Amino acid sequence: MSRYFSEKYGGLVPYVPGEQPRGRSFVKLNTNESPFPPSPYAQRFAREAAGDLRLYSDPECRRLRETAAEYFGLAPDCFVFTNGSDEILYFAFSAYCDSSHPAVFADITYGFYKVFAGVCGVPARIIPLKDDFTLDPEDYFGAGGTVFIANPNAPTGIALTPGDIERIVAANRDSIVVIDEAYVDFGAGSAVGLVNKYPNLLVTQTFSKSRSLAGGRLGMGIACPELISDIETLRYSTNPYNVGSMTQAAGIGALLDREYFEECRNKIISVRGSTEKRLRELGFDCTDSSANFIFAEHPRVSGETFYRELRERGILVRHFDAPRISNRNRITVGSAEEMELFLAAAGEIVKAAERKDDGGPGD
Repeated sequence: MSRYFSEKYGGLVPYVPGEQPRGRSFVKLNTNESPFPPSPYAQRFAREAAGDLRLYSDPECRRLRETAAEYFGLAPDCFVFTNGSDEILYFAFSAYCDSSHPAVFADITYGFYKVFAGVCGVPARIIPLKDDFTLDPEDYFGAGGTVFIANPNAPTGIALTPGDIERIVAANRDSIVVIDEAYVDFGAGSAVGLVNKYPNLLVTQTFSKSRSLAGGRLGMGIACPELISDIETLRYSTNPYNVGSMTQAAGIGALLDREYFEECRNKIISVRGSTEKRLRELGFDCTDSSANFIFAEHPRVSGETFYRELRERGILVRHFDAPRISNRNRITVGSAEEMELFLAAAGEIVKAAERKDDGGPGD
């Protein structure tokens, strides 16, 4: 850090992205990317848009808004599009949090929430999850600040019901409630249907996971027009051309190709279920995931050991150092073939640990 760096960021601890390996080939199950390519529609539309890259992208994302409006059954002015969903989360922290409106979120959740609170210089009220990693909705009733809830949660994968989400929103009518639905398509119920009923609800989604556009960087906010106007004020004050032309076109294609979306999503859900079953047979404890990842631990193998042993075998998963979850790893659901390789390696690691515990050689 240079001596010119502002003191206001002196204590900032940045978000650490998942490893993006270079050189060596890995089975990459650490960043919750899709194992499938983008929709053929998305690819074709993006290629066609490349011919006009000399021009600025449409700052209003009009065609994308109209496509999303038809898809979700809402008005176009209920949408805003951003450079990944992280950008709209940052706008939400900037717009709705200050010294008298702290950010309220769980102790185990998406790591960027704590970072955004630090960047924006706002206080944070952190509410612990229960011992089983579930979130108690009543902990957020009358929260006294802007509520941020990932649903399904990350890295646990556990989801609240739409009814529980509505209870939280209804119990905080004087505050904004942000529901981060990055993984909602893999088994949770969306809160999008509530945005016309509650003017204090902002739902965020991403095209990175279920729509295979992680490299395209496309996020989406859904709310009443007044909240969208708030976000647009910040977006136009920072970077009105934040979503490129090829990304807008790819997003349109991804929304239009419902059949491909459902096919890929259903395959991931199926592979997740079969992988969880076999992990449990190996002695792993897995949370009840509604996301495109599995959150697991084994009583005989520490989380860090399991992560390192897998990496040595050419398989990447995500390990976290936070005390409550340090014995677990988050495992992205890849293709059926990738998960077979992962399960074979997991079985080897567990058997080696069992032999060692029984007094035999570890390998």
